[in-house]
Amino acid sequence: MNKWVKKLLISLGVLTVIFLLGNFGLNFWLKTQLPDYIKNNTDYKVSYKVFDVDLGTGNIVAIGISVNSKNPQNINVLGLQGTIDTLKINRFGIYDAIFNKQISTSDIVLSGPNLNIILPKPANLKTTKKRNALAFESIRINRGSFNIFKHTKQKFLSVQKLDVYVENLQMTEESVGDQLPFTFDKYDVKGKNFFFRPDNVYALTISQITTVNGQMSVDNFRVIPLLSFNQFTRFYPKKPKLFEFSIRKMAFKDIVLAKNKISLTNANFENPNLTVYNTNAVAKKSEKPLNYEVNLGMIKIINATVQVLKADGNKLLWAKNLTLNVDQLKFDKETREEVIPVGYKSFQFSGKDILYSNHQNFSVGSIALNPKSGELRDISVTPNTLDPGRRSMTFKANVAAFNINALQFIDKKLNLDIKDVLVDHVNGIIKEGEIKANKTPKENKINSILIRKVSLKNSNITYDKGNQPLVFNDLNATINDIEVKSKPNNLGHTFNAKDYFLTTKNFAYKTQFYMMSVGLLKLNKNKVQISNFAMKPLVSRAQFIKMIPVERDLYDLKAKQITAEGNWDLFSQNKSINASNVVIQSADANIFRSKIPNDDLKEKPLYSKLLRSIKIPMYVSNLDLKNSVLVYEEDTPESTGPGKLIFGNFNMNVKNLNSAKMKGKPTKVDIKINCSFMNLAPLSVNWGFDVANPNDVFTISGRAANLPANGINPFIKPYLHVMATSGTIHEMLFNFKGNPKGLSGTFNLKHKDLKIAVLNKDNQQKKGILTAIANLVVKSSSGSLPEDVAVENVERDPTKSFFNLFWKGIEQGLKKTLIGINVDKTEKKVKKAVSSVKEMKKSVKELKQNIKSNSKKPEQDPKEKKGFLKNIFKKKDKPETE
Repeated sequence: MNKWVKKLLISLGVLTVIFLLGNFGLNFWLKTQLPDYIKNNTDYKVSYKVFDVDLGTGNIVAIGISVNSKNPQNINVLGLQGTIDTLKINRFGIYDAIFNKQISTSDIVLSGPNLNIILPKPANLKTTKKRNALAFESIRINRGSFNIFKHTKQKFLSVQKLDVYVENLQMTEESVGDQLPFTFDKYDVKGKNFFFRPDNVYALTISQITTVNGQMSVDNFRVIPLLSFNQFTRFYPKKPKLFEFSIRKMAFKDIVLAKNKISLTNANFENPNLTVYNTNAVAKKSEKPLNYEVNLGMIKIINATVQVLKADGNKLLWAKNLTLNVDQLKFDKETREEVIPVGYKSFQFSGKDILYSNHQNFSVGSIALNPKSGELRDISVTPNTLDPGRRSMTFKANVAAFNINALQFIDKKLNLDIKDVLVDHVNGIIKEGEIKANKTPKENKINSILIRKVSLKNSNITYDKGNQPLVFNDLNATINDIEVKSKPNNLGHTFNAKDYFLTTKNFAYKTQFYMMSVGLLKLNKNKVQISNFAMKPLVSRAQFIKMIPVERDLYDLKAKQITAEGNWDLFSQNKSINASNVVIQSADANIFRSKIPNDDLKEKPLYSKLLRSIKIPMYVSNLDLKNSVLVYEEDTPESTGPGKLIFGNFNMNVKNLNSAKMKGKPTKVDIKINCSFMNLAPLSVNWGFDVANPNDVFTISGRAANLPANGINPFIKPYLHVMATSGTIHEMLFNFKGNPKGLSGTFNLKHKDLKIAVLNKDNQQKKGILTAIANLVVKSSSGSLPEDVAVENVERDPTKSFFNLFWKGIEQGLKKTLIGINVDKTEKKVKKAVSSVKEMKKSVKELKQNIKSNSKKPEQDPKEKKGFLKNIFKKKDKPETE
């Protein structure tokens, strides 16, 4: 044998003997001296029945271990107290344990541990050096029982009958940075009666955890408030919410907890129950965002119940039978910066019996949502009596459904593209409440919303503002391409709709004095059709007169059909009306005005100025009023019933009706009227004005022919107590030009055999003397070719309407034509005649009294009687030449 080989074998033998002697000596030392060494050099006292160490492998086996902290009051080190039936450690770092006071091992097995652990006081990361760590590559625990306390002796974590296999287990307190209280990579856990208390407000409990083939099941998970709501608001007045949460059963697979990361797959939560108690505290935005990262491969929530309570104990939100499936839910550094702080691949959400209450109570029988669509059924909205005064809605709807093309947030602003929205069978009332002053506008959170189609079907809706309900029955509406965009200044939004179509039957609108109704209304962007329009007074004429403070017209209107064609924009910021043709068929209009109330002293602008005051561009190329009837009635304190003007077979054509705000469109309005005056004589009128002319100049001319004089009795008889007894107006012509100050022009009247009668106040008995005087004043015939008379300097009362000015022009023309003298002189003549009539009436009264008193005296000589009567009727002044 080679001597070098012999030396090598001897050396190896010597080393083996030394190693065996060393291992024997170490084991002997550990058995006899290690407890004292640990006691003298660490913070713990340890005893055991058996302790074996393999110096070569670092494997340790100990049986019957008891461990206690030397100084339980030292809160700066980990506190231990309890027993362990068996401890097995593989590849224990003996050198580090002895010289560096750091425990490190690859694997550790504990059988029957029953330990109380007190965590050290959290480190101040800014001032404290890194604390000695307690780390294991893997740990297996059988039949364990642990109670972990904070340094304050407050229970932090506990578990009973724990069987666990965990890789890379680490434990810290929550207040150390943003780390989780314990973390691990792989696991296999079974246990009962888990308890975890992260702070002084909540405790977390679990009745049992089991793991089979990597699938963990958790029974009766609960987050329990440790304080009552009153205590919570008292001790934490700045916290806005208190939570209470429970889950009957949850299961998940492949859970990994590492520092601030939580990840798992296939999480199922059965029968979760969440209650949120809101306080009146204002939530403050956290200066430091949550640093946790959560990745959930697939999450399912089954049959959940959610309840959110207001500070007064009333319900804000209530929902049950909620089901949610989310694929790849995550929360991380990127998502938490978004408006919706979680990310997902897809989700499915459904629920039943959902109630939300603010100033309205919203109830939904069922709901189903996913990233591309949604459906709500059995919707009900009622006012909340605890929050009155605002807009309120009371209605029910069968279904509301929608489909989404795209939903995303760009620069934290919503961009939403909705394919369609359907709302079916809405029945109810929307009541407008108090309109509050606008607050300072907030920055827009919406960049763009596009709804490509909205359909409202088979609905009955009433909109009530100021007790003036607007009723839509059998309402069907479609609106296409609704677009909402942020304004350039980022304050407020623009609204536009490309196209719309609406139909409703038995449409009605109630105001203080009227009920307006429509048998059928069809409306789209290019055509309007209204059938059987009516505007009927809700009060009698007598009631109306008592209710109005100043004089005002009372209307009774009907129209068989109204149609309009063109294009108009009623929804966007740039509203406009551009109609090519409007036709009103078979209208029947009755206008009543009483002169009993006080005069309305507000200035009445002419029609050109009224049209110019319309704020939106408006243009109607052609408007026709066909086969209609217009009746005007006027009542005065002295009249016995209203006077009446009737315009039968009324046809009107209006060209270029406008507001002078549509570029490129003519602004001169031309109106032509043809009708039957008092249903007896044809009347034609031409009327024109330029809306764009600020001087409001107008022209009006017309012709009436073959009117029996007694045809105007229905208007003049009731309150003038005058009637025409015979005669004919063969032709009346007028041609006026005017402005807001007055009018002038020409007037021509061709008449024959005109006679009038003056009546008593009861309109029953002729006043012979006054009738004779009136007929002496009025020219009975004009001749075959009467000349025009000039109508001049007719002043307008700005508190009266245009038609008052027009009538003044007609009145001056009639006076000049029928009386044939200067109007001012005629008025003086009439005044003198009236004065003479009064003197005559006084003399007749005195005569009657004398006759009565002298009835017993001898009859007066006829000559004397004749002289007496002659003196009575003798004129004091010579008559003027007429």
